[in-house]
Order: sequence, then C-alpha cells, then structure tokens
Amino acid sequence: MSKVAFLVAGEGIERVELTQPWDAVTEAGHEPVLISIEAGEVQTFDHLDKAEKRPVDVVVSQARVGDYAALVLPGGVANPDALRMEDDAVSFVKEFVGSGKPVAAICHAAWVLVEADVVRGRRLASWPSVQTDIRNAGGEWVDEEVVTDGNLITSRNPDDIPAFAKAIVAALRG
Repeated sequence: MSKVAFLVAGEGIERVELTQPWDAVTEAGHEPVLISIEAGEVQTFDHLDKAEKRPVDVVVSQARVGDYAALVLPGGVANPDALRMEDDAVSFVKEFVGSGKPVAAICHAAWVLVEADVVRGRRLASWPSVQTDIRNAGGEWVDEEVVTDGNLITSRNPDDIPAFAKAIVAALRG
C-alpha cells in the first residue's frame, strides 16, 4: 500500500473532486493523505454551499515528495486560487511533477500547475475558463474527459470524475 497526497487549501474545495478520487484510491488499496497549507480542518463545498469539514493530516511545509506515490489536486474555484498563492504548495507541486510520479489535477486545479510552471509543452484538460492561462504558460488545452500526458493526469469537471479516478488508480498500478 502506498500513500497518495491530496493537496488542498483551507476552503473552497469542491467536495466531490476530493472525496470521489479519495474513495477510489482507498478502494484500490492505497492510503490517501490530506495535505493543506495549515493544520486543523478544511472546508469542502458543493459548488457554492458549504459541505463537510475534513481533518488535515500533514501541513504542506512539512510534506516530502518522497513519502508519496502520487499527488491529487482537487478543484473548486477558491481552492486552487489560494494554493497558487502559497509558495510551499507551489514548490511541492513543482517538485512532485519533476519527480516523474503521477500528478492529477481536475477542473480549476490546473491553475496550480500553471503557477508551478510545469505545463509548457504538455496537453491538459481543465475547466474551460482556465484554458487561456494554460496556453499562456505554454501548454496545450484540450476539451477531453481525461488527458494523460507523461505523469500529468487532468480532467475538466466533476462529470469527468469516474474517468479521472480510473486514470489515477491505473497510474498507481504503474
């Protein structure tokens, strides 16, 4: 069993984009670990409505890429927007992508990949409003359910979660 990092900010996390991949990773026999920018709890949302709170396992400033087999970046609008403003989070993502281990981002979470400067020459899917940011960072935006480009796995929105989760589990199998 390997550990899988789920990196989120303190709030604004789209609940299903965290919980459904989390459940898929768990069902595949891996251990999901919730990493955030601060200790305590994070607030998930169902679109704009508050949903459940979840406890943070590790603070990103203390997380080490070598401890995890993969990284998942859930979306929501506020969550990745806050993450891309945190140097420790951006550095963790950049190092993770550089490690060659799987990194999966859904919806607006591609913003964090853009901020980490890891999309140049790569194909990505995301929420449509992020496409200009991806293109300006040298990536190719595509409107597809799930895109795997090297170690990057990306999807557009919550409707894509089944394919997104399947791609994460497949990457963990190697």
